[in-house]
Amino acid sequence: MRIVILGCGRLGAYLARQFARDGHAVTVIDREREALEALGPDFPGETVVGMGIDAEVLRRAGIEQADVFIAVTGYDNTNIMAAEVAREIFGVPRVITRLNDPLRAEIFQELGLKTVSPTTLAAEAIRKCLED
Repeated sequence: MRIVILGCGRLGAYLARQFARDGHAVTVIDREREALEALGPDFPGETVVGMGIDAEVLRRAGIEQADVFIAVTGYDNTNIMAAEVAREIFGVPRVITRLNDPLRAEIFQELGLKTVSPTTLAAEAIRKCLED
């Protein structure tokens, strides 16, 4: 699969390395060159410095051939906008977004976006630990 990831923090970098290790073609976008350099010289994928809501940056990342777009920045608004651009303008078939603020889940759902909320997942895991 061709996967484009927006955001190269801990989560984005981890996903990029895992997907590349699994043999997928991975491109990572981040506005900070230093974040991308943290992937290391052995990272087999591509990197693009820029804003992930910019159509030209997305084109440089190969969005037009992407099978999957994953937005995992620390900013919900950026994730929403980038996901909408990937889906609506470029027709990426699978779009997944990180949802930092679970109170915004309804907005994401109304837009038909698939979301993952680290806050919600952690809270549920902690509650489950208390039940055991």
